[in-house]
Amino acid sequence: MSFLTPALPLVIGFLLDVPAGDPYILPHPIRLIGRLISALEKFVRARFKNLTAGGVFLALTVLLLSAGTAFAVLFMCYRINVWLGVAVESVMCYYMIAARCLQKESMKVYRALAENNTEGARKAVSMIVGRDTERLDEPGIIRAAVETVAENTSDGVTAPIIYMALFGAVGGVFYKACNTMDSMIGYRNEKYEKLGRFAAKLDDVLNYLPSRLTALVMILSAFLLGHDGKNAWKIWRRDRRKHPSPNSAQTESVCAGALNIRLAGDAWYFGELHKKPYIGDDIRPIENEDIRRANRLMYVSSTIVLIFSAALRAAICRIFFMW
Repeated sequence: MSFLTPALPLVIGFLLDVPAGDPYILPHPIRLIGRLISALEKFVRARFKNLTAGGVFLALTVLLLSAGTAFAVLFMCYRINVWLGVAVESVMCYYMIAARCLQKESMKVYRALAENNTEGARKAVSMIVGRDTERLDEPGIIRAAVETVAENTSDGVTAPIIYMALFGAVGGVFYKACNTMDSMIGYRNEKYEKLGRFAAKLDDVLNYLPSRLTALVMILSAFLLGHDGKNAWKIWRRDRRKHPSPNSAQTESVCAGALNIRLAGDAWYFGELHKKPYIGDDIRPIENEDIRRANRLMYVSSTIVLIFSAALRAAICRIFFMW
C-alpha cells in the first residue's frame, strides 16, 4: 500500500465535490443531522426546564450519534477490505466539503443581478445568509454574497478539510455536526440564547485555528491571483476582530482587503437591526464581479489547504498507525 493511501479519501472527496457539489436528489448526512437537531430541540424544550443544560445535552447527543455512526460504518468497512474503507471514506469526505455548493448558490445571486433581476437576487441570497434580505439594495445583496463566500471558505471548506486531515472523515463529521448546530441554534436572541450557547461556543473553539490558518492562506492566494495581497494583510491585521464571532472576520477581512472593498456594517436579523462595524476600506464600489472574485479566492485557498492537509494526513497515519 502506498504512503499516500490514507490521504486518498480526502483528495478524492475534494475532487468529487468540484464538478458535482451536493447531490440534492440523494439523502445528505448534513440534512439528516439537521433533522436530528430539530427533533432534539423539540425534545429538550419539552423536557428540560434549564435550557442551558438542555443545550449541552442536545449538542453532545448530536455529536455522539453523528461521529459515532460515521466511526462504526468506517470501522466495519475497513475490517472487510481496505479499499472498501477508502471508497466509503472518500464519499464521506465528499459530503463534508461544500466548495461547489457555495460557488453554485452564490453564483445564482451573480446571474440574477447580471439579468437585472434584483428580486431574484434577493431571493437567491436569502438562501445562503442568516440576515433579513427584504431591505437589501443591489450593493447590499452583493456584499452579503461576498461575505458568505469569504466566511464559509473556512467554515464550509478548509476547516472540514483540516479536521479530516487530523481525524479522518469522522473528524469531518464531528466538525460539520457542530457547525450545523451553530447555524441552526447558535443565535444570540431570546429563543436560542440559552439553548444554543454551548454549541455556539464549541463551534468558536473548533474554528479558532482553521479560520486563522485559512486567512493566511487566503492572503497568499490574493497574491497568486493578482489581487491586492498587501492590502489583504493590512486589513486582516486591522479588522480581523471586528465581528461578534472571534472567527468570522478572519477571512472576511482578507477578502475585503484583497478586493479593495468594504464589507459588513449594520444588518437586520429577525426584524431587529444589529449595529456592526465595517470591515475593509471603501476604496472602490462593490460590484457584481466581486462574487466571482471571492469564489476564485475560495478555490485557490482551498486547493492550497488540501495539498498540505493531504500530506499531513499521510504523515499522521504513517507515524501513528504504521499504514
